[in-house]
Amino acid sequence: MAAGGWTYAALAQQVEVDPKSVERWVNLGRIPRRATALQAAKALGEDVHALWPALRQARPARAISPELVALYEQRADIPVSTFIDLMAQARERIDILVYAAVFLHEAYPRLNELLTERAAEGCTVRIAIGDPDSDNVQACGQEERFGHGIESRCRLALMHYKPLADTPGIEVRTHGTTLYNSLYRADDQQLVNAHVWGVNAYAAPVWHLRRHETGGMFDTYAESFDAVWATATPVQEEG
Repeated sequence: MAAGGWTYAALAQQVEVDPKSVERWVNLGRIPRRATALQAAKALGEDVHALWPALRQARPARAISPELVALYEQRADIPVSTFIDLMAQARERIDILVYAAVFLHEAYPRLNELLTERAAEGCTVRIAIGDPDSDNVQACGQEERFGHGIESRCRLALMHYKPLADTPGIEVRTHGTTLYNSLYRADDQQLVNAHVWGVNAYAAPVWHLRRHETGGMFDTYAESFDAVWATATPVQEEG
């Protein structure tokens, strides 16, 4: 208040309280109602919790999120058909964010055909795979005990997806970001493969999410994909 030239009366008028109330906040450490505190903080240009830390309230935890469809202890526990069925049901969007995930093509050789079919039906398909020459991909190889193997798998993934690069409705890009989670999205459903330091992705947990509300967990991961996609480099089919 002193820095901004505020008097008790001026701030009281701004937030519609008695000047004595403001005086009590300052001299006696009284805490205003939350709505009043928010008005005062806005007027002063300060964070409300910096002014009154006691107003900081922990958001209550939910035992089970309404967005959580299933939780798998390891990706290896999920049949590849779960990934394929998810994509086959997509009508508007398929997003894939991985370093390599060659297990999909190895277990389901028709993956490119499926993605092409979805695109032909009007589905937007975006595939972001790891740039094998990026520092983050190489660091991941060391951390997850793949060594240079992860770089080779990224190159193999590029070989698998590159024929799709010029397909209408499909775009393939390479990225060099730190991969905190591999994401497999189909419309309003998403499989999130968490990454754990020192653990290969197939041994790390996966949660199956379905969008329930705007700004929920689903949207957090969807926005993460968009942020990585914006940094990625388009791949073009040769010849």
